[in-house]
Amino acid sequence: MLEIEGLALRYPDFTASYDLAVPEGALCAVIGPSGGGKTTLLHAIAGFERPGAGRLRFAGQDLLPLPPAARPVSILFQDHNLFPHLSAAENVALGLKPSLRLDESEHERVAAALAEVNLTDFAARKPAELSGGQRQRVAIARALLRGKPLMLLDEPFGALDPGLRREMIDRVDALRRAHGLTVLMTLHTPEEAAAKANLFAYVADGRVQAVGPWEKLTAKDGPEPVRRFLGL
Repeated sequence: MLEIEGLALRYPDFTASYDLAVPEGALCAVIGPSGGGKTTLLHAIAGFERPGAGRLRFAGQDLLPLPPAARPVSILFQDHNLFPHLSAAENVALGLKPSLRLDESEHERVAAALAEVNLTDFAARKPAELSGGQRQRVAIARALLRGKPLMLLDEPFGALDPGLRREMIDRVDALRRAHGLTVLMTLHTPEEAAAKANLFAYVADGRVQAVGPWEKLTAKDGPEPVRRFLGL
């Protein structure tokens, strides 16, 4: 389980304090208004932000003392973080070795990761030769190859059209199930994850203000801030 208790961060113009519990193996969609603290929450989990107080544990392990590279976390951003001069396969291989000096078994693992996201035939292409959805799948394959059990996705599909966003959410959900991943994903279009997410966390004003399944949060007696945000 991912356990977040009183995780506090303070900036000159923004204060946050998070409390959230996500069962191991779950897909949690993090929703809320822009500037409400969704990305800050993910960055704190990944270790890019240093909380002043609170607890952060995953599978019983205290993550706060660990630097980002030592945490059991992979994080994907909307801009993919792909190197334009490298092929899809080489970008994926960075998840194993930044030197790209791979042995035969490691090349096989790269090929298997590309196959999992249906990109076997695109392994030699550079990012500029791939569509937005294909570039995002390369980034997902790289994250899978790192073998981290906690995956964070920060508005990963915002630049894609609605049909492709749903396809990518379905793909992330399938990979989560196949690999036993715990996934937190920020979204501006929460209804697109309604059928896949185990729970939703509504974040606003630097707080997790509501947590629950889609049906609970969108019910007539559901939390008013969430219903107002969704226009219900």
